[in-house]
Amino acid sequence: MPFRHFSTQAANLLIRHLSKKMKYILVTGGVISGVGKGVITSSFGTILKNCGIHVTSIKIDPYINIDAGTFSPYEHGEVYVLDDGGEVDLDLGNYERFLDITLHRDNNITTGKIYQHVINKERRGDYLGKTVQVVPHITDAIQEWVERVAQQSVCETNKEPEVCLIELGGTIGDIEGMPFVEAFRQFQFRVKRNNFCCVHVSLVPQPRSTGESKTKPTQSSVRELRGLGLSPDLIVCRSEMPIGQSVKDKISNFCHVSAEQVICIHDCSSIYHVPILMESQGIVDFFNQRLDLNIDMPRPRKFMQKWRDLAERNDNLQKEVNIALVGKYTQLEDSYASVTKALQHSAIAAGYRLKLKYIEAANLEEETKFKDPVLYHEAWQQLCKSNGVIVPGGFGKRGIEGKIQACLWCRKTQKPFLGICLGLQVATIEFVRNVLHWDNANSTEINPETQYPVVIDMPEHNQGQMGGTMRLGKRQTIFTSDKSVLKSLYGNAEFVEERHRHRYEVNPQFVKEIEAAGMKFVGRDVEGERMEIMELEGHPYYVATQFHPEYLSRPLKPSPPFLGFILASVGKLNHFLAKGCRFTPKELSSDDSLSDEEVQVTSTFQKIAINGDVCQ
Repeated sequence: MPFRHFSTQAANLLIRHLSKKMKYILVTGGVISGVGKGVITSSFGTILKNCGIHVTSIKIDPYINIDAGTFSPYEHGEVYVLDDGGEVDLDLGNYERFLDITLHRDNNITTGKIYQHVINKERRGDYLGKTVQVVPHITDAIQEWVERVAQQSVCETNKEPEVCLIELGGTIGDIEGMPFVEAFRQFQFRVKRNNFCCVHVSLVPQPRSTGESKTKPTQSSVRELRGLGLSPDLIVCRSEMPIGQSVKDKISNFCHVSAEQVICIHDCSSIYHVPILMESQGIVDFFNQRLDLNIDMPRPRKFMQKWRDLAERNDNLQKEVNIALVGKYTQLEDSYASVTKALQHSAIAAGYRLKLKYIEAANLEEETKFKDPVLYHEAWQQLCKSNGVIVPGGFGKRGIEGKIQACLWCRKTQKPFLGICLGLQVATIEFVRNVLHWDNANSTEINPETQYPVVIDMPEHNQGQMGGTMRLGKRQTIFTSDKSVLKSLYGNAEFVEERHRHRYEVNPQFVKEIEAAGMKFVGRDVEGERMEIMELEGHPYYVATQFHPEYLSRPLKPSPPFLGFILASVGKLNHFLAKGCRFTPKELSSDDSLSDEEVQVTSTFQKIAINGDVCQ
């Protein structure tokens, strides 16, 4: 049928469908690790998704571990959990939050997974007696894995992705990453040039002593990448301050790309500015031409408007909410990346700037009072100054008593409290110790011989093996009471589905006595045996969940437990519930002097936040 009978947009859609070939964008990093490849990859996906293209993503971690499940949070930050129970790198959390998609465990590739896959094939005799080598067997396995996972749907509509974003972890030149680099050197010919694009993210240092932008590290990094057989189509320069055109021209001359193929992403006030900054530098036009995406150009005037509104709103927040996070991995903020993001999402939706203070749980303990009184009193001063307290998940004995003390203080002072996973368990221990007077109550994780084991390990927990033996992934929680704050915040749903990651649970043997004293377990699993949601009677907001609601929080769709926590911390929860879980523009505004037009913009954001519209 001739294209003249179609609109331009319809014609492009038909062309894209008829010439359907998966497009791959490989993102590599140079100079240093932690340069921001995850946010940049997520931003690419956000822009393409706003262009109407279905996107998926893959993160490659070259370490030999099978997955991230056995890592200490101090190694790579938090362990992110997917719907299917996959324990993966925290960058997959960035992908899900930015793109509002649902990834699978196979979207995280590790050296361990690849070698395990190849060795299993060798043991079965699949290689017919051949010598199994890095090239071609390991490199072929990597390519086949990428092609297979790229085809898997990651959205509710089950539509097959059109573009697959691949982030190669680490830095070009790392010895453990060499098989992956070689695999993609071959892969670019396997899928053909117009279906493969290589993006290199590099640091451009700007020493304060000179104020100059130094390009030598980027030149060296690109030279090494090209020496390994991959020539970047786009160079993303990460810097503290914006870089000038002369610096871009210099990188262009020495790195074999045009000046238009060099873009700068400087440090921004929030990560929500990164997609907007990219779009302003012509990234849509570049990908459209380089990968034959058939995107309508130019883009509409209000392209990515919801994302722009979010970034602008975040920058213009005037009022603050002070939250104390009591944890045991506070030396590395990435240990609680998803919790931090969920708090930010809810604070922005409520019209407040989040001021988050990390408090080492052990510093709240009586033992610290004698060992280091200054540290002890500083920790308690920070706790007392907060508007609300959150106790997130964790494992092990260290800091447990400090978390219990934080729970006690919140309960007695009516301070808003949110416990997650271990937070629910320590809140239960504190309650039975001080309300039921079971002085020796504890978790069997901490004291296997305790007289009152109010927290016990689950029957399916295999104590002989650590990896993949927890209760993992999305599971259903059924509300058992209509008198529940969380049920109201979840829209009076009969059940919710949230992600889990735990080995221990509240002992059902003691539940009746605990509930009789005022601590209610208003959400349980489908069998009614596992305690999932706890709420304390007579308290403004003393709530804890066994699941991890932070994993499903999105920038424009905040997690209900976190939203309720933030609203309680600023004294707006009761009014919010009375209004049917809706904000008024006046409540959302962070500035009482807003004009009518500005209030209307605020009202628009409110609808986005509550209804959960995605950024399109």
